[in-house]
Amino acid sequence: MVLAFFRSKDGDGDFDHIVAKSVSMLGDARHSFDLATLALLTDVDPAVVAADIRATDQRINEAEQELRSELVVHVSVRGAADIGSVLGFTLLLKKIERIGDQAKNILDLAEHGVNLASNDEITQLLAEREAASSLFTEASDLLASNEEDSTALEAFEERAQAMAEELQTKIDGFMTSDRPGREVVPLAIYYRYLRRIVANLLGVVRTSGESIAHVDYLDDGTVDTDD
Repeated sequence: MVLAFFRSKDGDGDFDHIVAKSVSMLGDARHSFDLATLALLTDVDPAVVAADIRATDQRINEAEQELRSELVVHVSVRGAADIGSVLGFTLLLKKIERIGDQAKNILDLAEHGVNLASNDEITQLLAEREAASSLFTEASDLLASNEEDSTALEAFEERAQAMAEELQTKIDGFMTSDRPGREVVPLAIYYRYLRRIVANLLGVVRTSGESIAHVDYLDDGTVDTDD
């Protein structure tokens, strides 16, 4: 649905390969996220999943570089006709790459000895993990679909925005918490990574529906939604 904006104006499907590859990259990013949070929030040994996560991150990076090269070639052949679509794709690909990086950062937390499996808030942490993971699937479906569905898009945006705001509220609360630093610091760092993942998923879906100048901004460019 969303990436219909990126398709060639004459309908010749020039960007179909890039659309499909972008969706595949998002699937890889979800794979890394699921494994990294498994290592942080359960008793799974980080060493069991580390190689897979890093290999997947490398695959995402290589795909981004490959597609950027293809977009440069596309512009050289088509000229300025598709420049808006090319810029939009470039931003979208970078957001997916950032999600992969944040998943790797979660793995780094686990590899540095942080484990939240016995945390008093583990039920909530696991519920948030599932909610974020489901956003990956919804974002992929929206990107892959050729049908316009503004209701589904608005529902996704509302859910993702609400989750990002809730996570930020929790981060703010940790700043003034009376709990020991050894408890709140790992939680604050994890929630920071999780919020960035959700914000970038929201950005991925919004990218093609906004003018290039206002991507990552709301209210005509006055509110920054990405950090």
